[in-house]
Amino acid sequence: MTPAEVSATARWILAVQRADGAIPWDDGGKLDPWNHVEAAMGLDAAGHHAEAAAALRWLAERQRPDGSFATAYQDGLVTDPHGDSNFTAYLAVGLRHHLRHTGNLALARELWPVVRAAMAFVLDLQRPDGAIGWHRRPDGSACELALRAGCASIHHALRSAALLGQRLGEPTADLSAAADRLRAALLDATLFLPKPHSMDWYYPVLGGAVTGAAARAWLITDWHRFVVPGLGVRCVHDQPWTTGGETAELALTLAVQGESALAGALLRDLARLRCPDGGYWTGYQFANRVLWPDERTTWTAGAVLLAAAALAGDRATLGTFTPVPADKEALCASS
Repeated sequence: MTPAEVSATARWILAVQRADGAIPWDDGGKLDPWNHVEAAMGLDAAGHHAEAAAALRWLAERQRPDGSFATAYQDGLVTDPHGDSNFTAYLAVGLRHHLRHTGNLALARELWPVVRAAMAFVLDLQRPDGAIGWHRRPDGSACELALRAGCASIHHALRSAALLGQRLGEPTADLSAAADRLRAALLDATLFLPKPHSMDWYYPVLGGAVTGAAARAWLITDWHRFVVPGLGVRCVHDQPWTTGGETAELALTLAVQGESALAGALLRDLARLRCPDGGYWTGYQFANRVLWPDERTTWTAGAVLLAAAALAGDRATLGTFTPVPADKEALCASS
């Protein structure tokens, strides 16, 4: 992406962002915490740090007594009261990314109690086998089914929270231990609800559970199942539908792994989804040759900005997604 294209995509997200900091999926659409944070991270990657901070504060202000956030909001009102473990955890990743970009320790200290409470909610859903249950229902009961992509993202969030806490001089041994147990679980596919989604394939690498040579082997295994040359990444392996968010996230994964040529090719594949104003359509149904669904999403744009930043060598973005071994966390906490 050229600097002008990056700037246009960031401006498109800003045009959707509300005055209070909320970033819905699209103008007038719903908001979920995970995609809200990913869009905010895209803004940080593009240099819009004040707006990204406003988005993080918006979410922090909506934390519930049990530490969770609601699964979905519409115009500031809760539309799905479930407490999703992955959605709740992701604030830690967004805050660490913001800190790496800005050095804003004041905001990190302000939001650390929110991150700590969110992690307490998440850890309460960790099963004896290390996997983390999907959500807590409005009646307080837990759904113990575990999702592989969600748990891989939670692994990233736990590591991010541990690094944040260490930077702030806070105890985080429980977070690191929980991440270790979750990482071991993620290597056993039998522990998770089977799904046909590409996120189940690449997220264990993007979330830092699979590293080094194993990461490359992991991605090669299902590459031809999900990657359509010239079109990008299928959302699910059994449908002729490539999606911008998954394509950009795989490009981000590859950029972090040092596979710049492959990452760049995937970003080029997104050209058919790009609009003149910098926004991106969600996906392309290539059997019927139509853009589908009829929506442009801020989280797709955010993922594109993160991938472009990583491919351009942005140290803050690369550092946020570069796996940190548990025994090196203390050494890397200051970075």
